[in-house]
Amino acid sequence: MKPTLVILAAGIGSRYGGLKQLEQVGPGGASLMDYTIYDALQTGVDRVVVVVQRKNEEAVRKHLEEGAGRKVDLTFVQQKLHALPEGFVVTPGRSKPWGTGQALLAAAPLLEDDDFIVANADDLYGRKAIAALDDYLGTPSPDGLARWAMVGYRLGDTLPPTGEVSRALCVQDVEGYLVGLEEIPAIRRDRGEAVWADAAGKLHRQPLESLVSMNLWGFTNELLRHLEKGFAAFLDDKPSVKDEYYLPKAVAFALGTGNARVAVLPADERWCGMTSPEDREITEAVLADLVDRGVYPERLWE
Repeated sequence: MKPTLVILAAGIGSRYGGLKQLEQVGPGGASLMDYTIYDALQTGVDRVVVVVQRKNEEAVRKHLEEGAGRKVDLTFVQQKLHALPEGFVVTPGRSKPWGTGQALLAAAPLLEDDDFIVANADDLYGRKAIAALDDYLGTPSPDGLARWAMVGYRLGDTLPPTGEVSRALCVQDVEGYLVGLEEIPAIRRDRGEAVWADAAGKLHRQPLESLVSMNLWGFTNELLRHLEKGFAAFLDDKPSVKDEYYLPKAVAFALGTGNARVAVLPADERWCGMTSPEDREITEAVLADLVDRGVYPERLWE
């Protein structure tokens, strides 16, 4: 059975200034979310779950149902601020949901019998990356451990020409499995390397060949019970108004039980995404080139 594709589309695009997941950046008017769904369909995926917020569900639903919805089974679920484990209440003053880990939890009732691939709505990952996750999930575990995977992208391929961005550096063991993700809030290019400062202000240099996570994952349904327990542990720590339960935190919690391993699958395709308005021109150029080379049709859903 093919995995379900889960698209995380609940963001409000505060840095971008709008619903970036709906920006029509492809030559034929498609969004990045459309390209990810299209790529998944080429690998045989036939079911897509889209996680939204109530305030953006109508717009996202209309966009997808007029295009991808004619080719694939679409289901929409809402990520809600007050959807908390029993015994917990919302932190006073908080107005937005709790991050990508909670977003995936919103989809959990639809994933109890499936393997699934998780992707951001505002990133272009490439068909080979999605196919690699599909292949990996389809291979039985030889040791009884839950068999998960993450696609790692070359740091240099994810940094803009100028300015700082946040990135999650992959920390791997000698066998190549994921040990953790080092969250870097501000990293930039500098003389053929990347440079960033830690909390004490010390500068670090990072090779551009380093692998980073752009939130493209493949999971078995065994993740779901760890996801729920991890969210409760996160809330037990009394998070602030701004703290979020990110998906990497959920994975780290699961790995801590010793019942799972995450393979890091190196990507050999270009990533691009829509973090700020400045990213639009680069993204449009990348997609135009891919269409010119025949990787995608100009109009995806015709």
